[in-house]
Order: sequence, then C-alpha cells, then structure tokens
Amino acid sequence: MDDVASQFITANQPAIRLGVALLLGALIGIERGWVAREQQPGARVAGVRTHALVGLLGGIAALLSEVVTTWAFPLIFLAVAAISLVAWRARMAESRDYSITGLVGLLLTFCFGAIAVAIDMALATACAVITAVILDNKREIHGLLNQLQSHELDAGLKLLLISAVMLPLLPDQGMGPGDVLNPYEIWWLVVLIASISFVGYFAIRLGGTEKGILFTGLFAGLSSSTALTLHYARQSRRSPALAPMLAAGILLACGTMFPRILLYAAVISPALLPTLLLPITAMGLTVYLPALVIWRRERRSLKVDRPELKQNPLDLRMALLFGALLALIMVLGEWLREWLGEAGIYLLAAASGVADVDAITLSLTRMSHSAIDAPTAVLGIVIAAAVNNLFKSLLATFIGIRQLGGHVALPMVVSLVVGLLLAWLA
Repeated sequence: MDDVASQFITANQPAIRLGVALLLGALIGIERGWVAREQQPGARVAGVRTHALVGLLGGIAALLSEVVTTWAFPLIFLAVAAISLVAWRARMAESRDYSITGLVGLLLTFCFGAIAVAIDMALATACAVITAVILDNKREIHGLLNQLQSHELDAGLKLLLISAVMLPLLPDQGMGPGDVLNPYEIWWLVVLIASISFVGYFAIRLGGTEKGILFTGLFAGLSSSTALTLHYARQSRRSPALAPMLAAGILLACGTMFPRILLYAAVISPALLPTLLLPITAMGLTVYLPALVIWRRERRSLKVDRPELKQNPLDLRMALLFGALLALIMVLGEWLREWLGEAGIYLLAAASGVADVDAITLSLTRMSHSAIDAPTAVLGIVIAAAVNNLFKSLLATFIGIRQLGGHVALPMVVSLVVGLLLAWLA
C-alpha cells in the first residue's frame, strides 16, 4: 500500500506542486481580501482569486522554464510586474494611496509559486506564511516602530554589525601559544555579552523591571552567566534600590549552569554522570534556593514606587574588555598546562572556569574516554564550576555595590565549598 502511494505521489509530483503553488497564493489572497473586505467588488486590484492565480502562474512559469525555455520565467514575471504596475498606478491616481505593499506581496506570490514547483515546497510554504503574517500585522509593526527610540535602533544596528557582519569574517582556527586563541570563538563571546545586554534592556522595558530582570537572568543562564553577572553588577550602581532583585537574577543565571553540566555529561560521557550528580546538584541547589528566597521577599516588599532600572541597550565597551580578559586567561592556562604537565589539568580547569565552564566541561568529558580517568575529569569539572562561582562573586562584590555583593557572594562561596568537598569525598 505504501509503495502504491509513493508511486502515485511520484507520478503526480508536478500536479501536487502546482496545487501547493495555488494554495499559497490563496493564503496570501485571503489576507489581502480580508483587509479590503469592505470595498466594492472590482475595486480591489488583487484579491483572493488574483493571488491564487498568480501563485499558480508562478508555478507554471517554473515548469515552462524547465521544459520549454529558460526565458519563460523571467518573461512571465516581467509581464505580471508590468500589469500590476499599471493597475496600481490607476488605483493610486484614484485613491491617493502611495503604498506598494500590495504590489510587492503580489510579486512575492508569483515567486512562491515558482519556488514550490522548482525548488522546495516547504521553503515556499514557510515564506508564504511569514509574508501573510507580516501583511496581517501592519498596525502592530507600525506601533512598535513608533515606540522605538533612536538610541535603541542605533544599538540594534551595532549588534547586527558585530554579529552578522564582523563575526563571519573572523578565522575559526586556533592561534597563539598552543593554538588556544580562536578569534571566532572569542568574538562570539563578545557578541554573546552584548546580546545579553540588548535582550535584557528590552525584557525590562516590555515586561517591567522585576520580570525583566528574572527573564534576563534565565536567558543568560542558558548562555553566559558570567556576562550577566558583570552586566547586573554595573546596573546595581545605577539603581541601588534594585540590588536584591539583581542579585536574584544573578543567582538564577548561575544556577542554570549546573543542569547544563549534567546534560553534557549525560550526552558525551554517561559514565561520569553518577559521580557528577551529587556535587553538581548540591552546588545548584545552594544557588537556586537563595535566589528563590530573595525573589519572594522582594515581591512581598512594601515598596510600591520601586525605581525603574536604567541601562544602556548595548554595552559594547564592557563586552570588548571581557573578550580581551578571556584571551589572556586562555593563554595563561596553556602555559600552566605545559609547565606542570598532567597536574596542569586542574590549573587549566581553574583558569578556564574564570570565564566559561562549558568549554572545559566538554573537553574533560571527552578526555575521560581515554586521556584521563573519571575522578580526574569530575574533579576538574567541579573545580571549573567552583572557580567560576568565585569569579562571579568577585565581580558582584567589586564592580557592584556592597548589598549586591553580600547577596551573591555568600551562596556562591557555600556552593564552592560544598561542591569541592563532595567531589573530593567521591
């Protein structure tokens, strides 16, 4: 039965693809028709039927280009564009509406039909759905644009510059002593730190100060809790009254690091999981529980007029400084490893843990298969996590205000001691 169905689909592939092209055109046409539903019949330049037929025409043009001549598609496309321009010009003279959104939507419909037939139906469907959503949310998009401020737009463009333009140009290969300096990976961390600042700004603006702080903490915990700690420590100096809530966000981000470690071990080296489970879980709980206590206490606070958090949408200068610090730590870690040999694994774990736990965790879990034994890998991972906690405590203490440092340092130090003790006993 399956073979028969497969043969039927294969034999009727062109007809099926043309049907998809017709339906995609109808989808966009329904949205366009809904917008102009109050107009008289014939007053619309292109409604449901026109868009459906244009989508089908795009599919037919693609077929003709494959079978008859490669000129079929461009010539038919130019004909559709010319007819549409004439119709829109006549409509513009009558209604004084200079928007060409509908014209662009009609030409895109033609292209989606061609993509469905000649390239990929799933790609054409995704593009058509996204187009329909954009066309349907005109008011919402314009509303967001009206609320956007000039410095926010400038920050967004800068983030795109360092991520979409500069990042792909950097070499993704090791350089320097021991090939430990990878320009792509170091700049990726700079982009990550800047992105946390950017996401945190809009999370706080859209969700309010308290919800935004906690959301950003959770987001940063999935990427870089160290960068989040640095960012919130600076924010505490600008808004001292929010120090406890900022501390809860830091602890939340730091606690999310520990489930990631267990996930890496479970996927890469399941044999490490039983030994890692107790110390890593204990370290996570000693960080999560204080975050929950602080958050509940702050929510029940009688302070009604809590100040808004003041922050820069894109703290690029601090991201660059942090990237330079990471490069320095990586070089020092490599020198320590070469100098002390196998004993340098722990020092390397400690040096790597200052800025990032993921890299050393992934390295040690892989090395546990052959290069090192399981207890060495487990202790190295716990050392990296403990040093990372200590470093974040120092950031909160010396860069943030005293209240922030007090809320963050104590749970972090307890987590460090508990983790190292349990790992040593194991």
